[in-house]
Amino acid sequence: MDAYTLFNWGLLLLTFGLLIYLGYLSSKTMQKDDEGGFLVAGRSLGAFVGAGTIVATGFSGWGFMGSPGVAYQFGAIEVLGNFFFAPAMMIAVLYFARFLQRKAIDMGSNTIPEYIAQSHGGGGMGRVVQGVAAFITIVLLLVFLTSQIKAVGLLGASWLGIELNQSAFLMVGVIIIYTMLGGLAAVAWTDTVMVCGMALAAVIIIVQMLTSVNLGEWQAALNAIDPELLNPTTGAPYGEHPGSVFLVLPYAFLFAAVLPYMAIRFLAMKPEVKLHRVGVYVAILGALLSLIPVVGIYVRMHMPDLADPDKAMPMYLEHFMHPALQGIITLFIIFAMKSTANSLLHTVASATSHDLRLSLFKQSATSAGTALFVNRAAVVVLGIVALLMMLYAPPFMLSWLGILGTGTLLASMIGPVFISTFWQGSAWGALSAMLIGFVTCGYMMLFADVGWLVGPLTGCVVSSICYIGVSCLTPRQVGSKSPV
Repeated sequence: MDAYTLFNWGLLLLTFGLLIYLGYLSSKTMQKDDEGGFLVAGRSLGAFVGAGTIVATGFSGWGFMGSPGVAYQFGAIEVLGNFFFAPAMMIAVLYFARFLQRKAIDMGSNTIPEYIAQSHGGGGMGRVVQGVAAFITIVLLLVFLTSQIKAVGLLGASWLGIELNQSAFLMVGVIIIYTMLGGLAAVAWTDTVMVCGMALAAVIIIVQMLTSVNLGEWQAALNAIDPELLNPTTGAPYGEHPGSVFLVLPYAFLFAAVLPYMAIRFLAMKPEVKLHRVGVYVAILGALLSLIPVVGIYVRMHMPDLADPDKAMPMYLEHFMHPALQGIITLFIIFAMKSTANSLLHTVASATSHDLRLSLFKQSATSAGTALFVNRAAVVVLGIVALLMMLYAPPFMLSWLGILGTGTLLASMIGPVFISTFWQGSAWGALSAMLIGFVTCGYMMLFADVGWLVGPLTGCVVSSICYIGVSCLTPRQVGSKSPV
């Protein structure tokens, strides 16, 4: 083991200690046996922590590993597409977060499936809706979590000089520990530390690229490889028409506003938090991280024959960064991927231990202490399940698998989460919309060659129409404050 590998291990172990310590501190802030503290951080997140966890979760492995791979394969269109996430997240914070937050606080909702059930009347039908929402959330976010674990495992393996399986086990193990200890508070606090490192890494990477290559030569080299890289005639991978890339903006807005692992952050912020401050922090951090896909184009110029586009970022770090800087930046990128992985794991565990439990049994049947124990046990079990899924999954492109999970979940949830905030539908409308959105988007992503965004957005349209249409034909009830 050389000096730089020892340096990398030292960095990793030091930061692992910090993350676990933050998990321990956040666990001390929760009241004893307080399940709400585990699920929504006791609604205690301030402006900067709220923004930090939103941006870290939204960009993360997708931004640092997936997007450079897509840019390597398809060119500059991915740089434009990735840029839309920052303004979309800011719009979601400024114009949607308060509606969702106030309604959830009024009903006492601690998860998004619980919010869906309570906002559609609660009772027996509400429990069915909550159970179905939880099941869809678990299945689809486990798919996305599989891609995140593979991403962090690949990068960690090359960085530390170990096997993929060993790296994935190491990274997932630490995520399980601090998420289990502190719940969403631990996730948010560690995300905020991570996103500061991610922003610093983005600055270092952009400075290195712009100071090491002549822009005119860069352009000429890319045009010689493939003119489509800088002047695309299609919108691939987002659709056939070049304008398809602009669909990223509405997709990214709904991504931030509707997906359970993103929207839960709105429920976890302090009721009195100034959302315009959150929006400013989101815009600044998001703008910095939006530049990362340029790495893929840079590597394409220097290494045009990579067999696996997802190796663009590891190859960049290995060949174009000083070993010490490579170690530090790799650590920040691992932070990025962990920030989404821990959020996904927390959401999947909450859906399993909280929502499925409440859909099957009355809340009074389980004490608060037992519920908290079950929540923490679910983190451990589902973390291991996701690791096993990654180990035995067939080959896949990281970004595609991420959109398969998040896009299908978005199509399932848009009616009962987003539309219901402004127009209240029925429980039957919510149930049918989730199932129709799931089937429509899942089919288009797996079997129809329509681009990465057309499937999810088509699923959103069909699901929304179904939500409104079925709701108009069935009895509607106001939201319930009582347990479902």
